[in-house]
Amino acid sequence: MSDKSAIEWTDATWNPVRGCMKVSPGCKNCYAATFAERFRGVPGHPYEQGFDLRLVPEKLDAPLRWSIGRNIFVNSMSDLFQVEVPSDYVMKVADVMRRADWHVFQILTKRSERMRDMLSGELRELGSMPHIWWGVSVEDQKYGVPRIDHLRDAPAAVRFLSIEPLLEHLGEIDLSGISWVIVGGESGPRARPMKREWVTSILEQCEAAGVPFFFKQWGGVRKKKAGRELNGRTYDHMPFVAAAV
Repeated sequence: MSDKSAIEWTDATWNPVRGCMKVSPGCKNCYAATFAERFRGVPGHPYEQGFDLRLVPEKLDAPLRWSIGRNIFVNSMSDLFQVEVPSDYVMKVADVMRRADWHVFQILTKRSERMRDMLSGELRELGSMPHIWWGVSVEDQKYGVPRIDHLRDAPAAVRFLSIEPLLEHLGEIDLSGISWVIVGGESGPRARPMKREWVTSILEQCEAAGVPFFFKQWGGVRKKKAGRELNGRTYDHMPFVAAAV
């Protein structure tokens, strides 16, 4: 958890859940798992148990103590909608987001079917709240693209896509009902390549559909050198409701 974040599209991170299981090719070189496993067995460290799933109820109220509104990435080191996370605990996280309405909360999952089902059920009230954004990860056509339909089927005021790491050309994407698209390449020593034409295809589709487009990074082994310029400029577009109040 941090009230400041180096992630370009958010201000802070909040991790009331830690750890996750890999479920698709996008998880192969997971930055969170790599970070957490460095500290496995270190007594007293937040990741003493490595990347094993763990609920962290003592962190639940953190956003309530941050008086200045900010964009908060929920579970940057986990996935709230893992089946192993009990529904009643998801509801406790949801209650904090409902109460702390001076922030913008950004929830991102690869377990899109469970998120859709809960937004159609016990989380329905939160889906209509514009300060809570619901997103899915999209890395390829086989695993990632179907999550977009699950997201679209969920009753939500703000829906977004995190197309990172982009692992192949996605072809034509249905962006109806989508409020925001983030695109980025994989970074680190085992980073898989991302081609420019894959990115520009998504950019052009976003522009045609009037969807805000955010280009996070080219990635690669030397992420900082590769930078985040596309077509000679940076793309930092956000949904209109991005400003925290």
